[in-house]
Amino acid sequence: MVSSSSVALLLGAFVGGAHLPRSQSNRSPQSDPVDATTILVGAGDIVGCQNPQGALATARLIEKIPGTVFTLGDLVYDAATLHQFQDCYGRSWGRFKERTRPAVGNHEYRGRSATPYFQYWAGQGGPPGKGYYSYELGAWHVVVLNTNCDALGQDGCAAGSPEEVWLRQDLSEHATSCIVAYGHHALFSSGIFRSHAVHPELKRLWEDLYAAHADLVLAGHEHSYERFAPQDPEGRADPQRGIREIVAGTGGRSHYPLGRPSPNSEMRNDDTFGVLKLTLSPQGYAWEFVPEEGKSFRDAGSGACHNRAPQEARSSRRLN
Repeated sequence: MVSSSSVALLLGAFVGGAHLPRSQSNRSPQSDPVDATTILVGAGDIVGCQNPQGALATARLIEKIPGTVFTLGDLVYDAATLHQFQDCYGRSWGRFKERTRPAVGNHEYRGRSATPYFQYWAGQGGPPGKGYYSYELGAWHVVVLNTNCDALGQDGCAAGSPEEVWLRQDLSEHATSCIVAYGHHALFSSGIFRSHAVHPELKRLWEDLYAAHADLVLAGHEHSYERFAPQDPEGRADPQRGIREIVAGTGGRSHYPLGRPSPNSEMRNDDTFGVLKLTLSPQGYAWEFVPEEGKSFRDAGSGACHNRAPQEARSSRRLN
């Protein structure tokens, strides 16, 4: 099943954020010039320690793709200690550690602390205990969310929570940036078990991102691929300023079935491991789902950056 959309490779990129310090660039990708084209590639729900074959297959894909690697949580299953995390993740996606910017998933939270995860990344995945941070990638501001709201305590992800207050401040400092955010859980999904697939507790974070004219939100948790048309936090189609959500829990752990398509769902697949490749430019983005060897499912297309659209278009959107 192939998307009818065509890939348009757009040139360039910009960003900013409640950053990891630039001094940590030896552990993570360095910022690119704001006029550069950059690549962001990854997936979530990656390696089962007892059966790593799927993760090894997607790791072979990333070996051939340059750029910054993202993870959408649940990097490792069945790893209760730092040694187990190193051994299991290290044999697959761990080879890309130096260029990875991770997001934390629910399977990292064992005993509500995610200690092995934070030990392994040693600050590269945001402040220990928080797991949310942002960074610059060319012309794009990249926001990494901790969507494990219950584990965060202090009102979780609700309005006024530490993460939500941080997010609003972070976004206010990057009003002219293109914006992509990613975390583990999704606000929208066609997963067959709604309580697992759909996470309304994230709505406030989406409202902040929508107000800042964010372009993309990436998620995992559902072990499938699904792309939505741009929509607002209420799930209403909004082609002018909506956020496009892409769920890519396809890192290799297992497959989950999809149910009836949710509103605005444009492309879905639940039997293919693979990675999502984003080509980010100063004016927009192109996406491509790259499948594991031997599989034929693909998806590709492009979109514009809201905050870098022509001034006339932005003014029109504010009046509507």
